[in-house]
Amino acid sequence: MDLDPWLLTPIIFLARVADVSLGTVRTILVFRGRPATAALIGFFEVLIWLLAAGQVIQNLDRWYYAVAYAGGFAMGNIVGIWVESKLALGQELVRAISRDRDVELADKLRAEGYTVTEMTGVDAQASPVEVLLIVERRRKVPALLERVLTLDPRAICTISDIKREVSTLPPSPRKRARGLLPTGWRSRSKRK
Repeated sequence: MDLDPWLLTPIIFLARVADVSLGTVRTILVFRGRPATAALIGFFEVLIWLLAAGQVIQNLDRWYYAVAYAGGFAMGNIVGIWVESKLALGQELVRAISRDRDVELADKLRAEGYTVTEMTGVDAQASPVEVLLIVERRRKVPALLERVLTLDPRAICTISDIKREVSTLPPSPRKRARGLLPTGWRSRSKRK
């Protein structure tokens, strides 16, 4: 049974949006070290692609199928990036540089439960600065940045993705309370 061409055209478009969106999320999952989930998503991504591409290739005389296919690809990239940003998987390293030593940014963030590594340094003008390193879940990074800039409006912050965290240090009180332990962490009492 053949579908009406004007019904199949939006189906091709939506199928292509779905498969490209899944591909975007799958790629990010591979980067973040989640191969099993990425493989499962890849299965459905290719299945949808085969069905959509098959309809276009079988009906090359219907130009609107090709346009729906290409439009779905373009929209799928936008949707995939949006979906991934909402999932906010993984962790990021936030570096905060504070020039105001009186703020005591590290101590204030530690008091709020953040795990902060603090270093001293000098900037380009040879003035002392406080450099903070904080590992945080991606979905919580905006709140952390807001807090840092509330405490020190002149702070400079940069963010880097973390593919995997390996640690032998005990987890922060916040991670311990939520049951989140860094990959590779284990209690000293269990070590031999």
